Amino acid sequence: MTSQTLNTPAAASLPRRDDYRLIGGAGERAQAAGLVNADWYKCAVPRATLKELMKRSDGPAIRDTLLWFALLVAAGAWMALTWGSGWFWLAFFVYATLYAGPADSRWHEAGHGTPFKTRWMSDALYQVASFMVLRRPTRWRWSHARHHTDTLVTGRDPEIAIGVPTDLAHTLLQFFALKGGPVEYLRVVANALGRLDAEEKTFVPEMEWPRMIREARFWVLIYAAVIGAAVYFESGLPLFFIGLPSFVGAWLYTFFGYTQHAGLPENVTDHRLNCRTVYMNPVFRFLYWNMNYHVEHHMFPMVPYHALPRLHEVIKGDCPPAYDGTLAAYREIVPAVLRQVREPDWAVQRPLPAQQPA
Repeated sequence: MTSQTLNTPAAASLPRRDDYRLIGGAGERAQAAGLVNADWYKCAVPRATLKELMKRSDGPAIRDTLLWFALLVAAGAWMALTWGSGWFWLAFFVYATLYAGPADSRWHEAGHGTPFKTRWMSDALYQVASFMVLRRPTRWRWSHARHHTDTLVTGRDPEIAIGVPTDLAHTLLQFFALKGGPVEYLRVVANALGRLDAEEKTFVPEMEWPRMIREARFWVLIYAAVIGAAVYFESGLPLFFIGLPSFVGAWLYTFFGYTQHAGLPENVTDHRLNCRTVYMNPVFRFLYWNMNYHVEHHMFPMVPYHALPRLHEVIKGDCPPAYDGTLAAYREIVPAVLRQVREPDWAVQRPLPAQQPA
C-alpha cells in the first residue's frame, strides 16, 4: 500500500482559527485558504476491495433496528408499569438512553443512505431517528453533507461539536441537549410558520425549503398530540415517552460523539488528523453503529456501518494508532479541550505513519 502526500494547506497561509468567526465572509476566507472543495487525503484501497466493502444489505440493519426497538419497547413497558413508584426514574433513564443514544447513530447512517439496500427503509429510519434526536431531517441532511465536504473547516462546518476557544458551559450543557435542543424547538416552530434562517439557506438548496416546512408542521402536530394526551388523561406520562427522552438520553450520543473530533485540529485536509478511531466493546459498537471507526467513515462515507471494521483492517497501517477504548480517548480529550480554553490555536497532533516510497 502506498501513501500519498499529506494534503494540508501551509500553516503560514491560514488565518487564526478565531478569525473565521470574528471577521465577516467566513466562506470566502476558507476559500482563500484552499480549504473549500479541497483534495482530501485517502488511504489506498484496491478498487475491488472497496467495491465489496460498499455493498449494501438489508439484513444487518433490519436485525439491529428490530433489536433496538425491542429494547426500547421493553424499557417503555417497564417505565409505564413503574409510573408513580421510585423505580420509575431508573426506568425512565434507561428508556431515554435507549431512545436518544442509538437514534443519533441511526440518524447519521440513514442520512448517508447506507445502512439498508432498500432505500425507503433508510429514509424511514432517518425520519424517525431525526425526530428522536431533535434534528430537522432535511436541514440536517444538508448540514451533514457540508460536515463531510468541509470537515472541521472553521466557518464552514456547521457541526463542530466543540469549537475553539472551548466554551465549557456549552460543552457540558450539550450532554443533555440543553443548548441545542431548545434552539431546535424554536427553529421547528419558525419553519412551521414558513421561515428559514440565513445560515440554513447557505447549505439547504431552495428546492428543499418546502420540505423543511412540511416536516416542521408534522413535528408540531406530533407534539401537540402528545401534550393533548397529557392534558386529556391528566398525566405527565406521555411527555416521558416523547419529548423529554430527547434531552435526558442525549448524554450517551454526546459521550460517544465527542470522541470523533474534540481537541483535534481544524483547517486540515486529512481525516487521519481530524478524526479518531476508537476501539469499543460490542455493546457500545451496537449502540453507536460502528461510528467509533470514524477515520474510516469520513474517508469512505459510502461504506455501510457493518463493513467499517473490515475497512479498518485494510487501512489501519496507513493511519495513526486507534485508541484502546473510550476512556483512553477521553484521557486525551479532556486535557486537550481544557487547554484550548486558553490556547485556541493549539490542537492534538496525531502521529502519521512514515511515508513509503511509491
